[in-house]
Amino acid sequence: MKLLMTGNEAIARGAYEAGVKYASAYPGTPSTEILENVATYKDSILAEWAPNEKVALEATIGGSMAGARTLACMKHVGVNVAADPLFTLAYTGVNGGMVLVSADEPGMHSSQNEQDNRNYAKFAKIALFEPSTSQEAKDMLKEAYRVSEEYNTPVLYRVTTRLCHSKGTVDCIEREEVKILDYEKDVQNRVAIPAYSRVLRIKVEERLNKLSDYSNKTDLNFIELNSKDIGIIASGVCYNYAKEVFKDNVSYLKLGFTNPLPDIKIKEFASKVKRIYVIEENDKFIEDQVKAMGIEVIGKAIFPYTGEMTPDVIREVMLGENIKTIEYNEDLVVGRPPTLCSGCPHRGFFYEIGKRKNIMISGDIGCYSLAFASPYNALDSIVCMGSSLSIGHGAQQVFNMKENNKMRTIGILGDSTFFHTGINSLLDIAYNQSNAISVILDNRITGMTGHQQNPGTGYTLQGKEVKEIDIEKLVLACGIEHVKTINPNDLKEVNSALDWALSLDEASVIITRWPCVLKKFSKEDKEEFKDAFKQKCNVDKNLCIGCKLCIKSGCPSISFDKENKKVCIDKTSCVGCEVCSQMCPKQAIYKGGK
Repeated sequence: MKLLMTGNEAIARGAYEAGVKYASAYPGTPSTEILENVATYKDSILAEWAPNEKVALEATIGGSMAGARTLACMKHVGVNVAADPLFTLAYTGVNGGMVLVSADEPGMHSSQNEQDNRNYAKFAKIALFEPSTSQEAKDMLKEAYRVSEEYNTPVLYRVTTRLCHSKGTVDCIEREEVKILDYEKDVQNRVAIPAYSRVLRIKVEERLNKLSDYSNKTDLNFIELNSKDIGIIASGVCYNYAKEVFKDNVSYLKLGFTNPLPDIKIKEFASKVKRIYVIEENDKFIEDQVKAMGIEVIGKAIFPYTGEMTPDVIREVMLGENIKTIEYNEDLVVGRPPTLCSGCPHRGFFYEIGKRKNIMISGDIGCYSLAFASPYNALDSIVCMGSSLSIGHGAQQVFNMKENNKMRTIGILGDSTFFHTGINSLLDIAYNQSNAISVILDNRITGMTGHQQNPGTGYTLQGKEVKEIDIEKLVLACGIEHVKTINPNDLKEVNSALDWALSLDEASVIITRWPCVLKKFSKEDKEEFKDAFKQKCNVDKNLCIGCKLCIKSGCPSISFDKENKKVCIDKTSCVGCEVCSQMCPKQAIYKGGK
Protein backbone atom coordinates (compact mmCIF):
# COMPACT_ATOMS: atom_id res chain seq x y z
CA MET A 1 0.00 0.00 0.00
CA LYS A 2 1.44 3.37 -1.06
CA LEU A 3 0.49 6.51 0.86
CA LEU A 4 1.53 10.16 0.59
CA MET A 5 3.01 11.04 3.98
CA THR A 6 4.94 13.78 5.74
CA GLY A 7 8.09 12.68 7.52
CA ASN A 8 6.25 12.96 10.84
CA GLU A 9 3.43 10.73 9.59
CA ALA A 10 5.99 8.26 8.24
CA ILE A 11 7.79 8.08 11.60
CA ALA A 12 4.45 7.33 13.26
CA ARG A 13 3.78 4.63 10.68
CA GLY A 14 7.25 3.21 11.28
CA ALA A 15 6.53 3.00 15.00
CA TYR A 16 3.31 1.14 14.23
CA GLU A 17 4.96 -1.31 11.82
CA ALA A 18 7.90 -1.86 14.20
CA GLY A 19 5.64 -3.10 16.98
CA VAL A 20 6.00 -0.13 19.32
CA LYS A 21 3.69 -0.50 22.32
CA TYR A 22 4.13 2.78 24.20
CA ALA A 23 4.95 6.36 23.14
CA SER A 24 5.22 9.64 25.02
CA ALA A 25 6.05 13.22 24.04
CA TYR A 26 5.61 16.88 24.73
CA PRO A 27 4.37 18.89 21.71
CA GLY A 28 6.83 21.18 19.96
CA THR A 29 7.30 22.23 16.35
CA PRO A 30 8.45 20.50 14.19
CA SER A 31 7.87 17.24 16.12
CA THR A 32 4.25 17.64 17.26
CA GLU A 33 2.48 15.64 14.55
CA ILE A 34 4.54 12.50 15.21
CA LEU A 35 2.73 11.57 18.40
CA GLU A 36 -0.59 12.90 17.11
CA ASN A 37 -0.32 10.34 14.30
CA VAL A 38 0.97 7.60 16.59
CA ALA A 39 -2.16 8.20 18.69
CA THR A 40 -4.38 7.17 15.75
CA TYR A 41 -3.17 3.57 16.15
CA LYS A 42 -5.24 3.22 19.32
CA ASP A 43 -5.63 -0.54 19.15
CA SER A 44 -1.85 -1.11 19.00
CA ILE A 45 -0.03 1.75 20.75
CA LEU A 46 -0.68 3.64 23.97
CA ALA A 47 0.27 7.25 23.21
CA GLU A 48 0.45 9.96 25.87
CA TRP A 49 1.26 13.65 26.19
CA ALA A 50 3.66 14.13 29.08
CA PRO A 51 3.94 17.36 31.11
CA ASN A 52 7.47 17.88 29.72
CA GLU A 53 10.17 16.17 27.66
CA LYS A 54 12.15 14.83 30.62
CA VAL A 55 9.05 13.07 31.91
CA ALA A 56 8.27 11.75 28.41
CA LEU A 57 11.72 10.21 28.06
CA GLU A 58 11.69 8.78 31.58
CA ALA A 59 8.28 7.20 30.97
CA THR A 60 9.51 5.52 27.79
CA ILE A 61 12.65 4.37 29.62
CA GLY A 62 10.34 2.67 32.12
CA GLY A 63 8.36 1.08 29.30
CA SER A 64 11.59 -0.18 27.75
CA MET A 65 12.73 -1.63 31.08
CA ALA A 66 9.37 -3.43 31.33
CA GLY A 67 10.10 -5.05 27.95
CA ALA A 68 8.21 -3.05 25.30
CA ARG A 69 9.46 -1.14 22.30
CA THR A 70 8.95 2.55 23.15
CA LEU A 71 9.18 5.93 21.44
CA ALA A 72 9.82 9.43 22.81
CA CYS A 73 9.45 12.51 20.58
CA MET A 74 10.40 16.16 21.06
CA LYS A 75 11.81 19.22 19.32
CA HIS A 76 15.48 20.07 19.62
CA VAL A 77 15.25 22.26 22.72
CA GLY A 78 13.17 19.56 24.37
CA VAL A 79 16.21 17.28 24.37
CA ASN A 80 17.91 19.87 26.58
CA VAL A 81 15.15 19.24 29.13
CA ALA A 82 15.48 15.45 28.71
CA ALA A 83 19.29 15.34 28.72
CA ASP A 84 19.57 14.26 32.36
CA PRO A 85 18.02 10.81 31.95
CA LEU A 86 19.40 10.43 28.40
CA PHE A 87 23.03 10.41 29.44
CA THR A 88 22.46 7.82 32.15
CA LEU A 89 20.30 5.71 29.81
CA ALA A 90 23.41 5.36 27.67
CA TYR A 91 24.94 3.47 30.62
CA THR A 92 21.95 1.38 31.71
CA GLY A 93 20.95 0.36 28.18
CA VAL A 94 17.55 -0.99 27.18
CA ASN A 95 15.37 -4.05 27.40
CA GLY A 96 12.76 -3.38 24.75
CA GLY A 97 14.06 -1.13 21.96
CA MET A 98 13.99 2.59 22.81
CA VAL A 99 14.13 5.47 20.28
CA LEU A 100 14.25 9.20 21.00
CA VAL A 101 13.21 11.40 18.06
CA SER A 102 14.87 14.82 18.05
CA ALA A 103 13.25 17.19 15.56
CA ASP A 104 15.82 19.92 14.92
CA GLU A 105 14.94 23.27 13.39
CA PRO A 106 17.68 24.87 11.28
CA GLY A 107 16.60 28.43 10.59
CA MET A 108 14.61 28.81 13.83
CA HIS A 109 11.18 29.12 12.21
CA SER A 110 9.44 28.78 15.58
CA SER A 111 12.18 28.26 18.14
CA GLN A 112 14.20 30.40 20.51
CA ASN A 113 17.54 29.01 19.35
CA GLU A 114 19.22 26.88 16.70
CA GLN A 115 21.15 23.81 17.80
CA ASP A 116 22.49 20.65 16.22
CA ASN A 117 21.36 17.69 18.30
CA ARG A 118 23.63 15.23 16.52
CA ASN A 119 26.10 16.39 19.14
CA TYR A 120 23.96 14.74 21.82
CA ALA A 121 24.53 11.32 20.25
CA LYS A 122 28.29 11.82 20.18
CA PHE A 123 28.28 13.32 23.70
CA ALA A 124 26.13 10.55 25.17
CA LYS A 125 27.88 7.85 23.09
CA ILE A 126 24.72 6.39 21.57
CA ALA A 127 23.57 5.35 18.10
CA LEU A 128 22.40 8.06 15.68
CA PHE A 129 20.13 7.70 12.64
CA GLU A 130 19.38 10.46 10.07
CA PRO A 131 16.70 9.67 7.46
CA SER A 132 16.45 11.75 4.28
CA THR A 133 12.97 10.98 2.93
CA SER A 134 9.55 9.99 4.21
CA GLN A 135 10.20 6.42 3.08
CA GLU A 136 13.48 6.34 4.98
CA ALA A 137 11.82 7.97 7.99
CA LYS A 138 9.57 4.93 8.23
CA ASP A 139 12.06 2.21 7.25
CA MET A 140 15.02 3.48 9.27
CA LEU A 141 12.91 3.65 12.41
CA LYS A 142 12.29 -0.08 12.17
CA GLU A 143 16.02 -0.67 11.79
CA ALA A 144 16.65 1.66 14.73
CA TYR A 145 14.66 -0.66 17.00
CA ARG A 146 16.61 -3.67 15.79
CA VAL A 147 19.90 -1.87 16.47
CA SER A 148 18.66 -0.64 19.84
CA GLU A 149 17.94 -4.17 21.01
CA GLU A 150 20.93 -5.88 19.41
CA TYR A 151 23.47 -3.36 20.73
CA ASN A 152 21.67 -2.55 24.00
CA THR A 153 21.59 1.15 23.19
CA PRO A 154 19.07 3.97 23.14
CA VAL A 155 18.87 5.47 19.65
CA LEU A 156 18.76 9.17 18.81
CA TYR A 157 16.68 9.61 15.67
CA ARG A 158 17.48 13.05 14.27
CA VAL A 159 15.18 14.72 11.76
CA THR A 160 14.81 18.35 10.68
CA THR A 161 11.97 20.67 9.73
CA ARG A 162 11.91 19.97 5.98
CA LEU A 163 11.74 16.22 6.46
CA CYS A 164 9.14 16.51 9.22
CA HIS A 165 6.76 18.59 7.12
CA SER A 166 7.53 17.62 3.50
CA LYS A 167 5.58 14.83 1.84
CA GLY A 168 6.67 11.80 -0.12
CA THR A 169 5.27 8.42 -1.16
CA VAL A 170 5.70 5.64 1.39
CA ASP A 171 5.28 1.90 0.94
CA CYS A 172 3.38 0.69 3.99
CA ILE A 173 3.16 -2.89 5.20
CA GLU A 174 1.41 -4.65 8.05
CA ARG A 175 2.46 -4.27 11.68
CA GLU A 176 4.96 -6.72 13.08
CA GLU A 177 3.73 -7.68 16.52
CA VAL A 178 6.75 -7.76 18.79
CA LYS A 179 6.40 -9.66 22.04
CA ILE A 180 6.89 -7.69 25.24
CA LEU A 181 10.10 -9.09 26.70
CA ASP A 182 10.18 -10.54 30.19
CA TYR A 183 11.18 -8.18 32.97
CA GLU A 184 14.08 -9.41 35.03
CA LYS A 185 15.56 -7.64 38.03
CA ASP A 186 19.02 -6.39 37.00
CA VAL A 187 20.38 -4.08 39.67
CA GLN A 188 23.95 -3.93 38.41
CA ASN A 189 22.86 -2.70 34.98
CA ARG A 190 19.96 -0.46 36.00
CA VAL A 191 20.91 1.13 39.30
CA ALA A 192 23.23 3.99 38.37
CA ILE A 193 25.34 4.33 41.48
CA PRO A 194 29.07 5.04 41.12
CA ALA A 195 30.19 1.45 41.83
CA TYR A 196 28.03 0.04 39.02
CA SER A 197 28.38 3.01 36.65
CA ARG A 198 32.17 2.67 36.56
CA VAL A 199 31.75 -0.81 35.13
CA LEU A 200 29.01 0.31 32.73
CA ARG A 201 31.23 3.15 31.50
CA ILE A 202 33.63 0.58 30.03
CA LYS A 203 30.74 -1.23 28.37
CA VAL A 204 29.67 2.03 26.69
CA GLU A 205 33.04 2.20 24.91
CA GLU A 206 32.87 -1.48 23.96
CA ARG A 207 29.41 -0.86 22.48
CA LEU A 208 30.71 2.09 20.45
CA ASN A 209 33.35 -0.15 18.90
CA LYS A 210 30.66 -2.62 17.86
CA LEU A 211 28.49 0.19 16.50
CA SER A 212 31.47 1.48 14.51
CA ASP A 213 31.69 -1.90 12.80
CA TYR A 214 27.94 -1.74 12.09
CA SER A 215 28.30 1.78 10.68
CA ASN A 216 30.89 0.60 8.14
CA LYS A 217 28.81 -2.41 7.05
CA THR A 218 25.25 -1.08 7.00
CA ASP A 219 23.57 -0.19 3.71
CA LEU A 220 22.31 2.98 5.38
CA ASN A 221 25.74 4.43 4.57
CA PHE A 222 26.50 4.00 0.88
CA ILE A 223 28.78 5.34 -1.86
CA GLU A 224 27.39 6.50 -5.19
CA LEU A 225 30.21 6.98 -7.70
CA ASN A 226 29.45 9.27 -10.62
CA SER A 227 32.53 11.50 -10.89
CA LYS A 228 36.17 11.21 -9.84
CA ASP A 229 36.51 14.98 -9.55
CA ILE A 230 33.97 15.98 -6.92
CA GLY A 231 32.51 14.03 -4.01
CA ILE A 232 29.89 15.15 -1.53
CA ILE A 233 29.36 13.76 1.95
CA ALA A 234 25.87 14.49 3.32
CA SER A 235 23.23 13.15 5.69
CA GLY A 236 19.54 13.79 6.25
CA VAL A 237 17.78 16.27 3.98
CA CYS A 238 21.11 17.79 2.92
CA TYR A 239 21.62 14.74 0.73
CA ASN A 240 18.34 15.52 -1.05
CA TYR A 241 19.32 19.16 -1.40
CA ALA A 242 22.66 18.22 -2.96
CA LYS A 243 21.03 15.73 -5.35
CA GLU A 244 18.59 18.41 -6.49
CA VAL A 245 21.47 20.75 -7.38
CA PHE A 246 24.06 18.35 -8.81
CA LYS A 247 21.94 15.33 -9.80
CA ASP A 248 24.32 12.56 -11.00
CA ASN A 249 27.19 14.88 -11.97
CA VAL A 250 29.11 14.33 -8.71
CA SER A 251 29.76 11.38 -6.41
CA TYR A 252 28.08 10.96 -3.04
CA LEU A 253 28.69 9.35 0.31
CA LYS A 254 25.20 9.24 1.76
CA LEU A 255 25.14 8.78 5.52
CA GLY A 256 22.06 7.46 7.28
CA PHE A 257 23.78 6.13 10.41
CA THR A 258 26.05 8.88 11.71
CA ASN A 259 27.29 7.98 15.18
CA PRO A 260 29.77 6.46 15.09
CA LEU A 261 30.68 7.59 11.57
CA PRO A 262 31.82 4.88 9.11
CA ASP A 263 35.55 5.68 9.10
CA ILE A 264 36.52 2.86 6.73
CA LYS A 265 33.83 3.80 4.22
CA ILE A 266 34.76 7.50 4.45
CA LYS A 267 38.42 6.71 3.71
CA GLU A 268 37.37 4.50 0.80
CA PHE A 269 35.26 7.32 -0.63
CA ALA A 270 38.13 9.80 -0.20
CA SER A 271 40.41 7.53 -2.22
CA LYS A 272 38.05 7.60 -5.19
CA VAL A 273 37.48 11.37 -5.60
CA LYS A 274 39.82 14.36 -5.92
CA ARG A 275 37.86 16.93 -3.89
CA ILE A 276 35.28 16.43 -1.13
CA TYR A 277 32.60 18.80 0.11
CA VAL A 278 30.72 18.18 3.33
CA ILE A 279 27.21 19.61 3.20
CA GLU A 280 25.46 19.72 6.58
CA GLU A 281 23.16 22.07 8.46
CA ASN A 282 24.38 23.89 11.56
CA ASP A 283 27.49 22.38 13.19
CA LYS A 284 30.59 20.80 11.66
CA PHE A 285 29.56 17.44 13.05
CA ILE A 286 30.70 15.36 10.08
CA GLU A 287 33.35 17.79 8.80
CA ASP A 288 35.43 17.89 11.99
CA GLN A 289 35.39 14.12 12.40
CA VAL A 290 36.42 13.54 8.78
CA LYS A 291 39.25 16.05 9.12
CA ALA A 292 40.37 14.23 12.26
CA MET A 293 40.84 11.17 10.05
CA GLY A 294 43.43 13.13 8.08
CA ILE A 295 41.14 13.75 5.12
CA GLU A 296 40.90 17.21 3.59
CA VAL A 297 37.34 18.36 3.01
CA ILE A 298 35.61 21.66 2.32
CA GLY A 299 32.67 22.54 4.50
CA LYS A 300 31.89 25.51 6.69
CA ALA A 301 34.75 27.44 5.13
CA ILE A 302 32.30 28.22 2.32
CA PHE A 303 28.88 27.11 3.61
CA PRO A 304 26.93 29.15 6.19
CA TYR A 305 26.95 28.05 9.82
CA THR A 306 23.32 28.91 10.38
CA GLY A 307 19.99 28.40 8.64
CA GLU A 308 18.80 25.69 6.28
CA MET A 309 21.18 24.31 3.67
CA THR A 310 18.58 24.54 0.91
CA PRO A 311 19.29 23.93 -2.79
CA ASP A 312 19.33 27.71 -3.32
CA VAL A 313 22.08 28.10 -0.74
CA ILE A 314 24.15 25.24 -2.17
CA ARG A 315 23.70 26.50 -5.73
CA GLU A 316 24.79 30.02 -4.84
CA VAL A 317 27.81 28.91 -2.77
CA MET A 318 29.18 26.26 -5.13
CA LEU A 319 28.01 27.41 -8.55
CA GLY A 320 27.53 31.14 -8.04
CA GLU A 321 24.03 30.82 -9.48
CA ASN A 322 20.60 31.99 -8.41
CA ILE A 323 17.34 30.60 -9.76
CA LYS A 324 15.23 33.30 -11.35
CA THR A 325 12.02 34.10 -9.51
CA ILE A 326 8.94 36.12 -10.41
CA GLU A 327 9.63 39.83 -10.21
CA TYR A 328 7.13 42.00 -8.38
CA ASN A 329 6.85 45.43 -6.82
CA GLU A 330 7.94 44.89 -3.24
CA ASP A 331 6.52 48.28 -2.24
CA LEU A 332 3.03 46.89 -2.77
CA VAL A 333 3.52 44.05 -0.29
CA VAL A 334 2.26 44.84 3.21
CA GLY A 335 4.25 43.27 6.03
CA ARG A 336 2.07 41.08 8.20
CA PRO A 337 3.82 40.11 11.41
CA PRO A 338 2.28 37.33 13.53
CA THR A 339 -0.37 38.55 15.93
CA LEU A 340 -2.68 37.28 18.62
CA CYS A 341 -5.94 35.97 17.15
CA SER A 342 -9.17 37.93 17.26
CA GLY A 343 -10.69 37.27 20.67
CA CYS A 344 -7.46 35.90 22.13
CA PRO A 345 -7.87 35.91 25.94
CA HIS A 346 -4.33 37.22 26.37
CA ARG A 347 -4.99 40.51 24.53
CA GLY A 348 -6.74 42.50 27.26
CA PHE A 349 -4.26 41.42 29.92
CA PHE A 350 -1.21 42.46 27.91
CA TYR A 351 -2.84 45.72 26.85
CA GLU A 352 -3.24 46.68 30.50
CA ILE A 353 0.05 45.37 31.86
CA GLY A 354 1.97 47.04 29.05
CA LYS A 355 0.91 50.45 30.43
CA ARG A 356 2.35 49.78 33.89
CA LYS A 357 5.52 51.50 35.09
CA ASN A 358 8.39 50.27 37.30
CA ILE A 359 7.90 46.62 36.45
CA MET A 360 10.08 44.04 34.73
CA ILE A 361 8.02 41.43 32.85
CA SER A 362 9.65 38.08 32.12
CA GLY A 363 7.89 36.09 29.42
CA ASP A 364 7.87 32.49 28.29
CA ILE A 365 7.35 30.18 25.33
CA GLY A 366 3.87 30.26 23.81
CA CYS A 367 1.44 32.34 21.74
CA TYR A 368 1.80 35.06 24.35
CA SER A 369 5.45 35.51 23.35
CA LEU A 370 4.00 37.89 20.73
CA ALA A 371 3.26 40.36 23.53
CA PHE A 372 6.85 41.61 23.33
CA ALA A 373 5.96 43.59 20.20
CA SER A 374 3.81 46.62 19.48
CA PRO A 375 1.17 47.57 20.47
CA TYR A 376 1.68 45.83 23.83
CA ASN A 377 5.46 46.09 24.38
CA ALA A 378 4.78 44.01 27.46
CA LEU A 379 7.68 41.52 27.73
CA ASP A 380 11.27 42.22 28.76
CA SER A 381 12.72 38.71 28.36
CA ILE A 382 12.06 35.24 26.94
CA VAL A 383 14.53 32.42 27.58
CA CYS A 384 13.02 28.93 27.71
CA MET A 385 10.03 26.89 28.86
CA GLY A 386 9.12 27.67 32.45
CA SER A 387 11.90 30.21 32.91
CA SER A 388 9.64 33.25 33.32
CA LEU A 389 8.80 32.62 36.95
CA SER A 390 12.39 31.76 37.93
CA ILE A 391 13.78 34.81 36.15
CA GLY A 392 11.16 37.01 37.75
CA HIS A 393 12.08 35.59 41.16
CA GLY A 394 15.83 36.12 40.74
CA ALA A 395 15.40 39.64 39.40
CA GLN A 396 13.04 40.54 42.25
CA GLN A 397 15.53 39.31 44.84
CA VAL A 398 18.20 41.58 43.36
CA PHE A 399 15.87 44.57 43.03
CA ASN A 400 14.98 44.14 46.69
CA MET A 401 18.65 44.64 47.60
CA LYS A 402 18.52 48.24 46.37
CA GLU A 403 17.63 51.12 48.65
CA ASN A 404 14.21 52.68 48.03
CA ASN A 405 13.45 50.01 45.47
CA LYS A 406 10.28 50.56 43.43
CA MET A 407 10.81 47.81 40.84
CA ARG A 408 8.55 44.76 40.82
CA THR A 409 8.80 41.70 38.62
CA ILE A 410 5.98 39.81 36.94
CA GLY A 411 6.62 36.37 35.43
CA ILE A 412 4.08 35.26 32.82
CA LEU A 413 3.46 31.82 31.31
CA GLY A 414 0.64 29.68 29.93
CA ASP A 415 -1.14 26.73 31.50
CA SER A 416 0.74 24.06 29.54
CA THR A 417 4.06 25.79 30.22
CA PHE A 418 3.19 25.96 33.90
CA PHE A 419 2.68 22.19 33.95
CA HIS A 420 5.87 21.76 31.89
CA THR A 421 8.42 23.41 34.19
CA GLY A 422 6.65 26.37 35.77
CA ILE A 423 5.65 24.42 38.89
CA ASN A 424 9.28 24.01 39.95
CA SER A 425 9.85 27.72 39.45
CA LEU A 426 6.83 28.60 41.55
CA LEU A 427 8.09 26.31 44.31
CA ASP A 428 11.35 28.28 44.23
CA ILE A 429 9.42 31.53 44.75
CA ALA A 430 7.37 30.11 47.63
CA TYR A 431 10.32 28.41 49.31
CA ASN A 432 12.62 31.43 49.15
CA GLN A 433 9.85 33.89 50.03
CA SER A 434 10.30 36.56 47.40
CA ASN A 435 7.54 39.00 46.55
CA ALA A 436 7.60 38.20 42.83
CA ILE A 437 4.28 38.23 41.01
CA SER A 438 3.42 35.26 38.79
CA VAL A 439 0.71 35.12 36.13
CA ILE A 440 -0.64 31.90 34.63
CA LEU A 441 -2.53 32.47 31.37
CA ASP A 442 -4.96 29.55 31.43
CA ASN A 443 -6.50 29.36 27.98
CA ARG A 444 -7.63 25.78 28.62
CA ILE A 445 -5.35 24.12 26.03
CA THR A 446 -1.79 23.87 24.69
CA GLY A 447 -2.35 26.64 22.18
CA MET A 448 0.75 27.47 20.15
CA THR A 449 1.49 23.94 18.91
CA GLY A 450 -2.04 23.25 17.71
CA HIS A 451 -4.39 22.47 20.60
CA GLN A 452 -2.91 19.44 22.30
CA GLN A 453 -4.39 18.24 25.58
CA ASN A 454 -2.53 18.80 28.86
CA PRO A 455 -3.15 17.94 32.54
CA GLY A 456 -5.51 20.91 32.87
CA THR A 457 -7.88 20.12 29.98
CA GLY A 458 -9.61 16.99 31.27
CA TYR A 459 -8.73 14.76 28.30
CA THR A 460 -5.82 12.52 27.30
CA LEU A 461 -4.18 12.50 23.87
CA GLN A 462 -6.31 9.56 22.78
CA GLY A 463 -9.56 11.17 23.97
CA LYS A 464 -10.11 9.56 27.33
CA GLU A 465 -11.93 11.84 29.78
CA VAL A 466 -9.96 12.33 33.01
CA LYS A 467 -10.01 14.60 36.03
CA GLU A 468 -8.45 17.94 35.14
CA ILE A 469 -5.83 19.47 37.38
CA ASP A 470 -7.15 22.53 39.23
CA ILE A 471 -4.44 25.16 38.73
CA GLU A 472 -5.57 27.33 41.64
CA LYS A 473 -5.45 24.39 44.07
CA LEU A 474 -2.04 23.39 42.70
CA VAL A 475 -0.71 26.92 43.23
CA LEU A 476 -1.99 26.90 46.81
CA ALA A 477 -0.34 23.51 47.35
CA CYS A 478 2.96 24.99 46.21
CA GLY A 479 2.81 27.34 49.19
CA ILE A 480 1.47 30.51 47.57
CA GLU A 481 -1.15 32.06 49.84
CA HIS A 482 -2.30 34.94 47.62
CA VAL A 483 -4.10 33.69 44.49
CA LYS A 484 -6.74 35.31 42.27
CA THR A 485 -8.51 33.81 39.23
CA ILE A 486 -9.90 36.41 36.80
CA ASN A 487 -11.59 36.85 33.44
CA PRO A 488 -8.87 38.49 31.27
CA ASN A 489 -11.47 40.02 28.94
CA ASP A 490 -12.70 42.24 31.78
CA LEU A 491 -10.19 45.09 31.84
CA LYS A 492 -11.39 46.42 35.19
CA GLU A 493 -10.89 42.97 36.69
CA VAL A 494 -7.41 42.78 35.16
CA ASN A 495 -6.38 46.14 36.61
CA SER A 496 -7.88 45.34 39.98
CA ALA A 497 -5.90 42.10 40.14
CA LEU A 498 -2.67 43.84 39.15
CA ASP A 499 -3.22 46.55 41.77
CA TRP A 500 -3.87 43.83 44.35
CA ALA A 501 -0.70 41.88 43.50
CA LEU A 502 1.48 44.99 43.42
CA SER A 503 0.18 46.09 46.82
CA LEU A 504 1.39 42.87 48.46
CA ASP A 505 4.89 42.39 49.81
CA GLU A 506 4.60 38.62 49.43
CA ALA A 507 4.46 36.23 46.49
CA SER A 508 1.18 36.22 44.59
CA VAL A 509 -0.33 34.48 41.57
CA ILE A 510 -2.93 35.75 39.10
CA ILE A 511 -4.65 33.11 36.96
CA THR A 512 -6.40 34.42 33.84
CA ARG A 513 -8.99 31.82 32.88
CA TRP A 514 -10.70 31.98 29.48
CA PRO A 515 -10.56 29.47 26.59
CA CYS A 516 -8.49 29.97 23.47
CA VAL A 517 -10.80 31.44 20.84
CA LEU A 518 -10.00 28.58 18.47
CA LYS A 519 -11.65 26.20 20.94
CA LYS A 520 -15.09 27.73 20.43
CA PHE A 521 -16.43 24.71 18.55
CA SER A 522 -14.82 22.07 20.78
CA LYS A 523 -16.71 19.82 23.18
CA GLU A 524 -14.78 21.01 26.24
CA ASP A 525 -15.73 23.88 28.55
CA LYS A 526 -19.32 24.03 27.30
CA GLU A 527 -20.89 24.72 30.66
CA GLU A 528 -18.40 27.18 32.14
CA PHE A 529 -18.05 29.20 28.95
CA LYS A 530 -21.37 28.44 27.27
CA ASP A 531 -22.08 32.10 26.49
CA ALA A 532 -18.65 32.78 24.95
CA PHE A 533 -18.19 33.51 21.24
CA LYS A 534 -21.91 33.86 20.50
CA GLN A 535 -22.20 37.55 19.58
CA LYS A 536 -19.99 39.96 17.68
CA CYS A 537 -19.08 43.59 18.28
CA ASN A 538 -20.37 46.47 16.18
CA VAL A 539 -19.42 50.14 15.76
CA ASP A 540 -21.90 52.98 16.08
CA LYS A 541 -20.56 55.26 13.35
CA ASN A 542 -22.39 58.23 14.85
CA LEU A 543 -20.51 57.90 18.14
CA CYS A 544 -17.08 56.91 16.77
CA ILE A 545 -14.70 59.89 16.73
CA GLY A 546 -11.86 58.08 14.94
CA CYS A 547 -9.47 58.30 17.90
CA LYS A 548 -8.03 54.85 17.04
CA LEU A 549 -7.64 53.94 20.71
CA CYS A 550 -9.34 50.58 20.10
CA ILE A 551 -6.75 49.75 17.43
CA LYS A 552 -4.14 49.71 20.20
CA SER A 553 -5.71 46.46 21.33
CA GLY A 554 -3.88 44.86 18.41
CA CYS A 555 -6.99 42.94 17.36
CA PRO A 556 -6.80 41.92 13.67
CA SER A 557 -10.60 42.27 13.37
CA ILE A 558 -10.35 46.05 13.83
CA SER A 559 -9.30 48.39 11.03
CA PHE A 560 -9.51 52.11 10.31
CA ASP A 561 -11.37 53.53 7.35
CA LYS A 562 -9.18 56.47 6.32
CA GLU A 563 -11.80 57.92 3.98
CA ASN A 564 -14.57 58.12 6.57
CA LYS A 565 -12.22 58.33 9.56
CA LYS A 566 -14.15 55.65 11.40
CA VAL A 567 -13.26 52.28 12.89
CA CYS A 568 -14.54 49.11 11.24
CA ILE A 569 -14.92 45.61 12.73
CA ASP A 570 -14.66 42.53 10.53
CA LYS A 571 -17.72 40.41 11.37
CA THR A 572 -16.17 37.25 9.92
CA SER A 573 -13.41 37.13 12.53
CA CYS A 574 -14.77 39.06 15.54
CA VAL A 575 -15.89 36.83 18.40
CA GLY A 576 -17.25 39.52 20.71
CA CYS A 577 -14.62 39.49 23.46
CA GLU A 578 -15.48 43.18 24.11
CA VAL A 579 -11.94 44.27 24.93
CA CYS A 580 -12.17 46.97 22.27
CA SER A 581 -15.52 48.24 23.60
CA GLN A 582 -14.00 48.74 27.06
CA MET A 583 -11.21 50.82 25.51
CA CYS A 584 -13.55 53.14 23.60
CA PRO A 585 -13.93 56.54 25.34
CA LYS A 586 -17.27 57.22 23.60
CA GLN A 587 -18.92 53.80 24.04
CA ALA A 588 -19.14 53.58 20.26
CA ILE A 589 -18.45 49.84 20.23
CA TYR A 590 -21.18 47.54 21.47
CA LYS A 591 -21.91 43.84 21.48
CA GLY A 592 -24.85 42.40 19.57
CA GLY A 593 -27.07 43.94 16.93
CA LYS A 594 -26.78 43.39 13.20
